[in-house]
Amino acid sequence: LFAGACCCCAALRPRYKRLVDNIFPEDPKDGLVKADMEKLTFYAVSAPEKLDRIGAYLAERLSRDVVRHRYGYVLIAMEALDQLLMACHSQSIKPFVESFLHMVAKLLESGEPKLQVLGTNSFVKFANIEEDTPSYHRRYDFFVSRFSAMCHSCDHDPEIQTEIRIAGIRGIQGVVRKTVNDELRATIWEPQHMDKIVPSLLFNMHKIEDIDSRIGPPSSPTGGEKEENPALLAENCFRELLGRATYGNMNNAVRPVFAHLDHHRLWDPNEFAVSCFKIIMYSIQAQYSHHVIQEILGHLDVRKRDSPRVRAGIIQVLLEAVAIAAKGSIGPTVLEVFNTLLKHLRISVDFELGDRRSSAGSATFSTSSKESDERIVQNAIIQTIGFFGSNLPDYQRSEIMMFIMGKVPVLGTTSQSLDTSHLGDLGTRRIQIMLLRSLLMVTSGYKATTITNALPPPFLDPLLSPSLMEDSELRQLVLEILHNLIDRHDNRAKLRGIRIIPDVSDLKIKRDKISRQDVSFMKKHGQQLYRHIYLGCKEEDNVQKNYELLFTSLALTTIELANEEVVIDLIRLAIALQDIAIINEDNLPMFNRCGVMALVAAYLNFLSQMIAVPAFCQHVSKVIETRSLEASYFLPETIFKDKCNLPKSLEKHEKDLFFLTNKIAESLGGSGYSVERLSVPYVPQVTDEDRLSRRKSIVDTVSIQVDILPGNNTEDKIDNTEEITFEALKKAIDNNGLEEQEKEKRRLVIEKFQKAPFEEIAAQCETKANLLHDRLAQILELTIRPPPSPSGTMTITAGHAHYQSVPVYEMKFPDLCVY
Repeated sequence: LFAGACCCCAALRPRYKRLVDNIFPEDPKDGLVKADMEKLTFYAVSAPEKLDRIGAYLAERLSRDVVRHRYGYVLIAMEALDQLLMACHSQSIKPFVESFLHMVAKLLESGEPKLQVLGTNSFVKFANIEEDTPSYHRRYDFFVSRFSAMCHSCDHDPEIQTEIRIAGIRGIQGVVRKTVNDELRATIWEPQHMDKIVPSLLFNMHKIEDIDSRIGPPSSPTGGEKEENPALLAENCFRELLGRATYGNMNNAVRPVFAHLDHHRLWDPNEFAVSCFKIIMYSIQAQYSHHVIQEILGHLDVRKRDSPRVRAGIIQVLLEAVAIAAKGSIGPTVLEVFNTLLKHLRISVDFELGDRRSSAGSATFSTSSKESDERIVQNAIIQTIGFFGSNLPDYQRSEIMMFIMGKVPVLGTTSQSLDTSHLGDLGTRRIQIMLLRSLLMVTSGYKATTITNALPPPFLDPLLSPSLMEDSELRQLVLEILHNLIDRHDNRAKLRGIRIIPDVSDLKIKRDKISRQDVSFMKKHGQQLYRHIYLGCKEEDNVQKNYELLFTSLALTTIELANEEVVIDLIRLAIALQDIAIINEDNLPMFNRCGVMALVAAYLNFLSQMIAVPAFCQHVSKVIETRSLEASYFLPETIFKDKCNLPKSLEKHEKDLFFLTNKIAESLGGSGYSVERLSVPYVPQVTDEDRLSRRKSIVDTVSIQVDILPGNNTEDKIDNTEEITFEALKKAIDNNGLEEQEKEKRRLVIEKFQKAPFEEIAAQCETKANLLHDRLAQILELTIRPPPSPSGTMTITAGHAHYQSVPVYEMKFPDLCVY
């Protein structure tokens, strides 16, 4: 009766239950009954409305078997579920999927590693199925949490630990694939999910020993390596996740990376951090690169009070990110990058000087270590600025050059510069040096079509500021920046080192015809370049490198910007430099005087061969040959040796050792050059900044000394010297003039000298000089008449400018009219 009752009950059970029961054999070792499984699949496909009941019944049996540890039947149930899931694609599959996910969750919650791996494999198969319609209620919060926890497995058995971690990573990969293909994929990008997924992947990526294997674009490991190595599998999952990120959720995917690196202190050393962000930059879409850069800059601001090595590690990561982003789209973050880096540069200098002040008088090891660490930060910032700027397009690079130059603390241009008022002179100098070093890297390789584009007035004026000439290193950086911008044909390497070049043609100098724009630039701003070179030669702290850079500046100006008029100006400048060494009004050391003489010799030798005037070349060669025999210390090959015997004075040297203006004028005049201006000594242009600068101005004093030596009465020889100051002359010329009017008049005259044609200036100067000549005669109550043999002479000294004694009746005052 009992057996009959059981048979009767079995017959009364629903068909789907009977079909499900039939797939389970008596002995689980026999596996799934395939014939009955085919019947169950056919039934499910024929009656899809029964799918939800089939799923619920399978889930019930699976839960019971899990509790009873009947793992053989659990495996059979999951295999049946997988087959049904792959075979059925209808609207009614949604409820069945819920039962399926419920069974997968049961397996993942169990403490048995085999079941966890089984549940993960089933979920991955499910994730690869493309559903016809989206699910508006399904969420994967549990699976994200559970798979993330599996990624951190710490099982005592290394093999089981690796197996579980791989399962967790594959599960996360399945969640990502399922959600990004779903209409409601935005849910996976929520911060609460990313804060679990990303650190789990990074945790496994950090376990790899060979970090360099992950640098660069995505690698292609074999399938076996992916399955066996959690680090490689995590890396590929991380790349896939980032590759699917869009504009709105990019930041949510990147921010957990910073949290992980902070928590595990991976900024120092930063090899893993660098490799992570290389993966990020290569994996994301190029147009989103600026998002990552913005996040790095923001994190740098957050960690600005951390140790120098941590900040240096973040900046190094920024450099690597910028290096990759510069090849594609940078976006609107260009100025933000530079502004943030310059701000941190000032902060680093502030920290360095603060540590130095706090430890004044007690030079401890820790303090010196902190200072060296801050130098690491500063060098990293400079390198990042330079690399970023040098990889930008030319139109953006010119803007960055202007931006950086505007941040340099320069006297008279403090509106946009970095605030260094609390840093003192030492801090200001450090900021200037580092910003100029950054600017040097940015200008490297910059090729402007015209020199006006490379050196616009808002950039040139602060670059050539006197306040940047107070230090030898600053002057070197300014000259090197000028070389980068002037040298448009890569000739600088051929001119490296100051020397007497035997044959310039061997250098194979590249040059083009001077354009109209370049000619106009030299008319407007040439005097600024000459002035900077002239004053740079008068500095006492010059070393060999300074003279080498000055020589290169003159040579590049000749190659790139010199027409006939500029050539004459450069010769006037060279003769004026020679006079600096001979007259020595600034009391320069003998090494500096000989260095200037060597500079003039090297440059005139180069210039004479470039313009190829035989008589000029002959004169220069003769002077150089004479120097090599009688005064080799006037040549660069000798004076810049380690041991060079310097002369005690230069007053006793013969004229054959010097380059003479009249000889040069004769040689050039015969070749069609307009040499009238060679008779006018070069005087550097005066700017308003000279009066504001802390440096000694070139117009501190203006005096006129008149020596009258009557030649017709030797018995009554008179030595009459009267000094008339500039103020006395001004009052004598215009006693009713107001000070403000004089300042305005001086400004207009200086501006006219900068912009007006030379012929117009020369004509007006001659007229005014004649008037001034007559006025001086009235003041001194002298009547000047041409003597038969000129003996009355006059010497004029204007600041550092010296006028050679000339006959009184021939004297002109073309330069005094400026003042």
